[in-house]
Formats: sequence, C-alpha cells, structure tokens
Amino acid sequence: MSTLLHFNQHTPLAIGLCALLFGPALFASDIIVVTDSQHPVQVPIGVRLIELDQPARIKAELGAHLPTDPTHGAALVQRRLKDGGNALQTRIGTAYQGVVDAWSLGIITIPAVVVDQRYVVYGEPDVAKAVALIEAHWRTQP
Repeated sequence: MSTLLHFNQHTPLAIGLCALLFGPALFASDIIVVTDSQHPVQVPIGVRLIELDQPARIKAELGAHLPTDPTHGAALVQRRLKDGGNALQTRIGTAYQGVVDAWSLGIITIPAVVVDQRYVVYGEPDVAKAVALIEAHWRTQP
C-alpha cells in the first residue's frame, strides 16, 4: 500500500504556473528514490537513487577477509582505500551524502519516491506509478 504525503503544505504560485505550462515534465526533473538493498526499486535513467545501506555495504567491502592481526588488517584496509582511489572516495562520499539527504527530507519508511522535494509516496516500488499518484493528487489541488 502506498501513501502520499506533502513535505510542505504551501505550493508557491510560480510552481503552480510552471506545472500548468509544463505538466508532467516538471515532476520528471526532480525525483529521488530512497530505498535499500532489501527493497529493490526499478529506477529510470535520470532519477537519483539513495540506498540507505550503501555506506554499510562499502564498509563491508573494505573489511572483507581481513587477517586477525589488527595491524595487518588496518594496513590492508588502508591499501584498499588507496587502491580504490578517487572513485572509491566518491562512492563513500555519495553514499553518506545520500543518507544525510534522506534524513533531511524526513523519510520515514522505504521505498520512498520523492518529487520536487515536496511530495513523497511510501511503499510503491514502481517509480512511474508513484509519480503518477503524485501528479494525480497534485492536479486535484487548487
């Protein structure tokens, strides 16, 4: 069962006018999907995906098959961090930023489809259906 909520009850006139002019294109420009690996979601191209368990999965990758000696284990993790280079640092930063962004949006359950940082549908793994629910709701509001 999906649930539609507003992040903010006040819709600025400018957004309303743009939506009337551009219709669904307005919604397609700012969609964020928040989930984790236990709640898979098909995410269309151009939609931001935040996986809340991504930081833990990266940490598990870095800590996989470590020796029991803490000194050797720390050295191996350091080597893995170095070998991962900028790409790994970017993955880590993006993963943690996603968690912060989901928290700051007030996400309370997953999966969540957020549109325009104002509307959210919880529990709908089909992004297109979630966006359609939001658009249908939005069209009924003055």
